[in-house]
Amino acid sequence: MQYTHLGRTALMVSRVCLGTLNLGIRASDEESYAILDTALERGVNFVDTANQYGWQKHKGYTEEFLGSWFAQGGRRREKTVLGTKVFNPMSDWPNESGLSARHIIASCEDSLRRMRTDWIDLFQMHHIDRHAPWEEVWQAMETLTRQGKVRYVGSSNFAGWHIAEAQEAATRRHFLGIVSEQSVYNLVTRHIELELIPAAQRYGVGVLAWSPLHGGLLGGALRKLADGTAMKTAQGRAAQALERHRDAITGYEKLCADLGTDPAEVGLAWVMQRPGITAPVIGPRSLDQLEGAFRALELTLPDEALTELDTLFPPIGNGGPGPEAWAW
Repeated sequence: MQYTHLGRTALMVSRVCLGTLNLGIRASDEESYAILDTALERGVNFVDTANQYGWQKHKGYTEEFLGSWFAQGGRRREKTVLGTKVFNPMSDWPNESGLSARHIIASCEDSLRRMRTDWIDLFQMHHIDRHAPWEEVWQAMETLTRQGKVRYVGSSNFAGWHIAEAQEAATRRHFLGIVSEQSVYNLVTRHIELELIPAAQRYGVGVLAWSPLHGGLLGGALRKLADGTAMKTAQGRAAQALERHRDAITGYEKLCADLGTDPAEVGLAWVMQRPGITAPVIGPRSLDQLEGAFRALELTLPDEALTELDTLFPPIGNGGPGPEAWAW
């Protein structure tokens, strides 16, 4: 397994982050435990979840599932860099959503209870809260870190200027602030190259890429639809995007076939090779999908393939960061 520092911190995390959205939901309990155990055995020490995951059964279910895995012993919890999130509503009751100090602290305590742990390694703000002043947010996060309940703070779905604003506020308080940002990033969705990634690099914030295969669109969508084996590809974000990008996906799958490599592995390898990316957040539903992520770690895409991928899925504007992406 390859490891890297999480942003500017001394914390070491695997170059693959195991997302848990499908565990106990699209994967059976037995297979979900096998995925977690196999990932840990292969050196994946970074696991990501959120307080609302598992909403198909009830909000908080996935955190409870992780708690049952940690309870099996074998130093599972001690070996795991555990990330969860706060922001989304956990009920219809006021003050049980957003980034108020009250909700941040209460949500952390609820997550700790569900996951049967004493600490969260990476407590991530799941979305910007435009009503929460940074003084309030950082006061709550400082309280949790002083209590030993949170080790590091991260963000998710922030804009580049949110990172800058948050970090400047944290610096004024002599607080570490944000160490990671989790954003949607893949060949189809490259918006964060304009300002988010440059801001993250400037402030020493690691970038975690969620939906690195765009909900399965880059995982052999056309082949799976033809074979009748499509699951995520036939619904949601991937299904909506398929018609818009059918020609590009056709060319992409041909390129992958020419390389003799599975499309999912090519999509993950592309993300891993991008500047500023700490790790993709993968969401395997099976051990086979997990093994594909391990193979992607060992895959180096040749320059010719990278050039063709840029042709099939052009970067925004002139490419690279703003303002050069849209100006001289």
